[in-house]
Formats: sequence, structure tokens, C-alpha cells
Amino acid sequence: MSTRISDWPVAERPREKLLARGADALSDPELLAIFLRTGVAGLSAVDLARDLLAEYGNLGALLRADQARFCQTSGLGPAKYAQLQAVLAMARRHLASEVSQRCALTDPDATRDYLRLQLVGMQHEVFACVFLDTRHRVIAFEPMFRGTIDGAAVYPREVVKTALGHNAAAIICAHNHPSGVAEPSRADRDITRRLVDALALVDIRVLDHLIFAGDTSVSLAEQGLL
Repeated sequence: MSTRISDWPVAERPREKLLARGADALSDPELLAIFLRTGVAGLSAVDLARDLLAEYGNLGALLRADQARFCQTSGLGPAKYAQLQAVLAMARRHLASEVSQRCALTDPDATRDYLRLQLVGMQHEVFACVFLDTRHRVIAFEPMFRGTIDGAAVYPREVVKTALGHNAAAIICAHNHPSGVAEPSRADRDITRRLVDALALVDIRVLDHLIFAGDTSVSLAEQGLL
């Protein structure tokens, strides 16, 4: 097949396919090809997208790449990296708008997607909280503590103080594991219990503690650890 997508049958061109059938009908390489717009010598945008996904392993890893690594790839550069960051920022803001209007308990998938996007690309461990009102709608998202790749120091007193400042009725905690393993550690379970106990003193509930690692996530609530 020609390396020029414009030479392909119309029904097989990613942009036309998206317009005709919707984004969900496209594969990851096809979606990425629309973002890339052009290929490189000897490769169509779809071929380049396939090579990138093979190099990074999956789309999520590509989205998490830092600028230095991203720009090392032929066909990519600072302009494409800036476009990618703009896309991610728009996705974050869209999901923030969505979850702010919904109950976090009745739409957990949207909440999880929102938090995953907030923490994507972090090279260090970051502990964050989503503060919720009495109807469990989002008041605010705040990164609370930043640590090294080995862990973050979390101080329940600061979480309580911030929750009271937002007049929150409940919170959802989240942090990333740059190690790539989402399973909660003993320290994760311990800090969750300390937060539950501290916030209970001021009648604020901890609804969940989510741990993200790459494209996977674990809910301590779903594991019965809350």
C-alpha cells in the first residue's frame, strides 16, 4: 500500500473513517496517525504510529513520555510534543468539567479517567486528593505531596486542613506508582487508614484511594481496604 494516506481508499483513511464511523472505530495507530498528520520518508503516518507504539509498548506509555525522549524519535519534535501536551490538557479540562457535574460514586469510571490523566507522565510519586461536596461532586483537585520514585510523605493533618478549607464532605485520594506496579504497599494501606481515622474526627469520609501505574489502577475500596 502507498505510504501516502491520500492514495488509500477513502474508507481506509483514518480521518475519513473517524468522520464516518466515530473515533471508537479507529485503532490506536489510526488515532495516533491523525495526531501525527504526516509520516516520514518511506512511512505513512499510520506506519509511523505503529512503529511508535511498538517502541513504547502502548499508547499510554507514549503519552507519558517526557520531552527529551519524545523528541528523539524521527518525525517528532518540540512542536509535536507541544501539541500532545495541549491535547492532554484539553482532555484533563474536559474530564474535570464532566466529573464536577456528576456524583463521583455513580460515575467512578469518569473519576478514575480524570485522575489518571492528572497523574499521567509524573516521574515522581505524587499524592493528590479530590475534594467533594455533600452530593459527592468535585469541589477541587489538589496535588498534596510530592516524593521520590520510592515514595511520598503524606501528612494527614495537611489533608484535614485542606479538606476543611474546601468545606468538603468527602475525599478521594490518589497517587501514582512510577515503578509500574499498581498493587498497594503496606505503607499505602497504613496511610489510608490514618487518613480515614483523621478525617472521621471532622466528619469527612474517605471514599476511595486509587493507585495508578501506567495504564493500570487499583482501588483500595474495591479491595475492601477502606
